[in-house]
Amino acid sequence: MKYEFIAEYAHEHPVRLMCEVLGVSRSGYHKFCQGRVSQRAEANVRVLEQIKTIHQESRGTYGSPRVHQELKRRAIACGRHRTARLMASAGLVGRARKRFRTTTRQRKSAIAAPDLVQRDFAAERPHDVWTSDITYIWTDEGWLYLAVILDLCTRTVVGWTTGARIDAELVCSALKRALTRYRPLWKMIMHSDRGSQYTSELFRKLLNKQPVPLEQSNGLSCFDNAVTESFFHTLKTELVSFEHYHSREEAHRSLFEYIEVFYNRNRLHSSIGYVPPMEKLEEYLQKAA
Repeated sequence: MKYEFIAEYAHEHPVRLMCEVLGVSRSGYHKFCQGRVSQRAEANVRVLEQIKTIHQESRGTYGSPRVHQELKRRAIACGRHRTARLMASAGLVGRARKRFRTTTRQRKSAIAAPDLVQRDFAAERPHDVWTSDITYIWTDEGWLYLAVILDLCTRTVVGWTTGARIDAELVCSALKRALTRYRPLWKMIMHSDRGSQYTSELFRKLLNKQPVPLEQSNGLSCFDNAVTESFFHTLKTELVSFEHYHSREEAHRSLFEYIEVFYNRNRLHSSIGYVPPMEKLEEYLQKAA
């Protein structure tokens, strides 16, 4: 169409000249442009409704980068900057991260294993390296402690448990659940910090009695276990900081819904190509089948 040609090259040639050469009126061209603006506005309304839905489904946690990635996954055409503008116009923002303190404490007399990961947080396949740590959540009944086991390759939470006590039983329970759910078929590294729970004899015995060797690895600082620390930052930012738990049971149910329903199966993870962890895990398993 002639008007579309003029609009495409309006930044290179005078509109008046192109209208004369193509034999169309300038008034007709300007009406065409007004129509295009109207179409764009209508398209923005439709896209914004999709953006609002995605933002709501993310529990209000997604900023524009993740919303843009989810639009792409749903085959909805909308550029990154346009997504950001539409979200800003609607007052939609993601939840900002907050700082929190580390939970586990190292025993001076603890016999720690060497750090086999050395801050190389890339694994070639699932169940090559699992990482673990503990955090705490306040309730009206007192502290609830959460221990998680994360797969380094897919960022899937493969095992987790909660308890009123921060002891070796807590981390052993999380590991047992991970081993029941995903039994490793090859030698694997079990990485954590040097907290007393992970350097305990109880935890070491659990590792050693497995039919497939689980080689223990202990980082020296929180930076040596950054993947699990990052998960806790995300959990606190997107869930815990906005909740008030009356009981440990209420907090446990909330954590279950976040970890098993939202984080593992729906939340787009930037370090694995903006796909949910379980989707990444299933992708690897299908290739291996």
